[in-house]
Parts: sequence; C-alpha cells; structure tokens
Amino acid sequence: MAKIIPYSKDEITYPESDGRPMADNTKQFSWIVKIKEGLEVMFADRPDVFVAGDLLWYPVKGDNKKRAAPDAMVVFGRPKGHRGAYIQYKEEDIAPQVVFEVLSPGNTKAEMKKKLGFYRQYGVEEYYIYDPDNITFEGWLRTSGKLLKIKKIQGWTSPRLGIRFELTDEELFIYRPDGQKFLSFVETEEKAVKAQKQAEKAEALANQEKKRAEMLAEKLIKLGISLDDL
Repeated sequence: MAKIIPYSKDEITYPESDGRPMADNTKQFSWIVKIKEGLEVMFADRPDVFVAGDLLWYPVKGDNKKRAAPDAMVVFGRPKGHRGAYIQYKEEDIAPQVVFEVLSPGNTKAEMKKKLGFYRQYGVEEYYIYDPDNITFEGWLRTSGKLLKIKKIQGWTSPRLGIRFELTDEELFIYRPDGQKFLSFVETEEKAVKAQKQAEKAEALANQEKKRAEMLAEKLIKLGISLDDL
C-alpha cells in the first residue's frame, strides 16, 4: 500500500496555514462543505482516493512559496488520512487530479487567473469554479497536455469523478454516478428523518394488518370455522 513519506528534521518547512479563512461567507462555506463531503461519501469505500478541503498543496519539492489551497481537491492513487498539507513529493509526486473553487464576492479576476495558471502548470486534470451568488459554473479539462475550458458545461459529466453537473436559475446540482444528488448536512439529516418516519409508518401499518388478521382468525375459530377449510 502507498505510504506518505515522513518528515525529516533538516528539510524546509512547509507551513500548514496561509493565514486566510476557509471561506468569506456562509454561502461559500456551505458549498465548499457540500462538495467536499459529497466527494468523501462517494469515495468512502476507496482507500486509494484522498479528498480534502482548503488544504495547502505544495507541488514543488524545496519550494514553500509555490502553493495553493483548493476549496476541494481529489487525489487518486493516494491513501486516505489526516495531513497538515499536501506536499506532493511526499505523495509519490502525484498531483491532485480534480480541484474545485467556490467563489465569493472577494475573489478578483486577477486572483482566479493566477489560480488557473497554477492548476494548469502543475498537472490538474479537471478544474471547476462555481459562483453561488451569480449562479455561474465553469470547468476546464486537460486535453493533449493543456487545461482547456469546457465549452458545453451544462449536463457535463466529470471523466475522473463520474459526477454530473446541472445548472439551473437557482443553483448548481451535482449528481453521483448512481443518480443520487449531493446534499448538505441539513438535507442529509432531513432525508434520514423522513426515511425513518416512513419506515416507522410502514411498520405500524404492518402491525395493524397482523392484529386484524389475528382477530379475524379468533372470530372464525369461535364460529367453529377452521382456517384450513377456507
């Protein structure tokens, strides 16, 4: 099984924080969590798929200045586990294949252009940006060595992840390969509660039918009618 190379005392320090908050507002934060946790759930049974949110990624050995902290990233070929940062040379030099960014009003065009250049340079295969305020969604796919913009993003299915994106006038919907929709924690809890109530209702109805059948059987026996004669 693949292992993470341990730290050595004489190596350069790779900071685990850039001093910036994970999100600028609650809407951005909720979307970052929804995407990251949705991916975690989807790949829960894959020990070779590492998913992280807002984790500093250092792509160049010995350089702690070149770094990025994608809102969510997926790395195939690396084990799950806690990390203070994703230091690529310690991870068999495997770069995150898919990254996501969720925009906030504070993100500038210059900043996003810089991020695109970074992901393009350091091997990202798929890059997606969602703006929950303006309801826009963009994506880039590495083709012939170049990270090129996806022209028809509506209904797009990620080649690596298998998830499908549907953009409406209200928000972005993400569907897993099995058709299940990415949900927030609240939506997941509501779904679980609803399923529990439906199960309890079905059980109550089954018990009622059982009691009704038992009462009917008792009446027939009192009348001298055998159930075997029916």
